[in-house]
Amino acid sequence: MENLFRLVDYEDMPSKRCIWVNGPVIVGAGPSGLATAACLKQQGVPFMVLERAECIASLWQKRTYDRLKLHLPKQFCQLPNLPFPQDFPEYPTKKQFIDYLESYARRFEISPRFNERVQSARYDETSGLWRVKTVAARNEFEYICRWLVVATGENAECVMPEIEGLGDFKGDVIHACEYKSGESFKGEKVLVVGCGNSGMELSLDLCNHSASPSIVLRSSVHVLPREVFGKSTFELAVLMMQWLPVWIVDKILLVLARLVLGNIERFGLKRPSEGPLELKNTKGKTPVLDIGTLEKIRSGDIKVVPGIKRFANGCVEFVNGERQDVDAVVLATGYRSNVPSWLQEGEFFSKNGFPKSPFPNGWKGNAGLYAVGFTRRGLSGASSDAMKIAQDIGQVWKLETKQKKHRTTACHRRCISQF
Repeated sequence: MENLFRLVDYEDMPSKRCIWVNGPVIVGAGPSGLATAACLKQQGVPFMVLERAECIASLWQKRTYDRLKLHLPKQFCQLPNLPFPQDFPEYPTKKQFIDYLESYARRFEISPRFNERVQSARYDETSGLWRVKTVAARNEFEYICRWLVVATGENAECVMPEIEGLGDFKGDVIHACEYKSGESFKGEKVLVVGCGNSGMELSLDLCNHSASPSIVLRSSVHVLPREVFGKSTFELAVLMMQWLPVWIVDKILLVLARLVLGNIERFGLKRPSEGPLELKNTKGKTPVLDIGTLEKIRSGDIKVVPGIKRFANGCVEFVNGERQDVDAVVLATGYRSNVPSWLQEGEFFSKNGFPKSPFPNGWKGNAGLYAVGFTRRGLSGASSDAMKIAQDIGQVWKLETKQKKHRTTACHRRCISQF
């Protein structure tokens, strides 16, 4: 019996393995991680991709609503070395984008190690190597590598606001990442907290499913038409910025927005004092590209309400003293980086989980540390970072391969595997 207990205790102990990676470790198998892996493949550099979920692009596959489409034209959203299929529309659907990412992974033979959550990553100055510890089921792994690519992105964790009385609210309270369709909210009064692109689009979806949404606007927001006279607003801005300073482009965009959308401030949508591009560059706040929500606000089908003071007795009280009955709450309050929770480093990344150096210099740190997907410039910014990272690592890799240098590496415990 004593031996049996010993056997059970031994089997319950998690197994630990130490693995040498002959190339960089990429943390995250979203678009940023996939783009970096594909670019490294083009450079002939081996790599390993670690992903906490059981699929690539888990944000897109598991935490987005059904009606989602890319907000920008597809040519600004494609990853390096593989354009979107020609038969895709200008604004691909969620399903089409996921299909594109899966074909991208197949094309470049990217096979992440799924269901492995990174617990910590630190640089070992003694050996000059990175040590990345992960947990998968009951197994623990430590990966040893020369280069570490942080590709967990800007949207790794949900932001849950602290609002007085929300915990005692009897109705449904969900984050936007749990929202799929307005079908389940039919006939209900729904408060949407957050006035970004997600909040605006969820309000439109709720309205189209016969719900009565109200959207909370605490301060101010830039709303621009997605297209101006048949041309993408984003594409127009990119073209103008080749010749004009940002402040002039901002003024032109606001004039065009006034011509197309009219005066939106009379509907409670106050504009910030900074221009839309200036605000994006300095604070990372993306302007809303209208896809029909404004029309519903004009008609009164979607109400714009001020900031929330508290929830009490089944209703919400706003900062202006008004009260409103609410059946459900959708928190479109965004996401944040989770890098500080696992990366043991303080020089390259700041406490908010973003590189300290602003774009375009936030892709490379010291001692083989890289970041991709933190530019606040969407998929095009991630693609730009991925190409720079692959070229930088590729130069070193090719030089050492050409010179046929053999590197001996130190590893604590027992490095029983090689990748």
